[in-house]
Amino acid sequence: MKDKLKIAIVDYGVGNLYSLIRAFEFFGVKTIVTEDEKELKGADAIILPGVGSFEAGMRGLEIRGLIETIKKMAKSGKPILGICLGAQLMLSEGHEFGLFKGLDIIKGKVVHFPILDNNEKIPHVGWNTIFPKKENDWDNSILRTFDKEDRLYFVHSYILEPESKENVFALTEYGGQTFCSVIKKENIYGCQFHPEKSGEVGLKLIKNFINLIKNGKN
Repeated sequence: MKDKLKIAIVDYGVGNLYSLIRAFEFFGVKTIVTEDEKELKGADAIILPGVGSFEAGMRGLEIRGLIETIKKMAKSGKPILGICLGAQLMLSEGHEFGLFKGLDIIKGKVVHFPILDNNEKIPHVGWNTIFPKKENDWDNSILRTFDKEDRLYFVHSYILEPESKENVFALTEYGGQTFCSVIKKENIYGCQFHPEKSGEVGLKLIKNFINLIKNGKN
């Protein structure tokens, strides 16, 4: 039996969404993939996925007239989950192949990885862990069931750099650098990794996000 939740995945022309749809179906939750403003506004929550460049992502949202819609939904308090490029677009600006305005839902910028130790390669591709800024920081959040051994799948060359430390919700280490891997503002989350490609560990995040929508707790 399908859950009655209405979760909308924003379709703005950046990426294959099949694995994300299947991740929600694993818990009996049907999603809709849409670029329709009315469907997005009528959803209980939205997912902002994406792979590719910051400029292409913002252009995809702009030509579909979705920028103001998503910003209004963020202000409304409805849960939003940004994944990879989708998380990056939540910040104020991106510095990939130029300077481009983002959604400005969370103040900050997206910048290239700094020089890494041990000749570590960029992009950062593969499995890595996340950890909180401080103990118990993840209580009552979509990361509450995670621990330091959990590994998630990353693929990116640019990193999230929120203006306020309050919006830094998880950190990851790579090549001698510690970078922000999850951002948070109230019921809005953005993760640099791909939960839908992270096996059982990623499914924990999807399940917790579904419970957030049901319970209205952040």
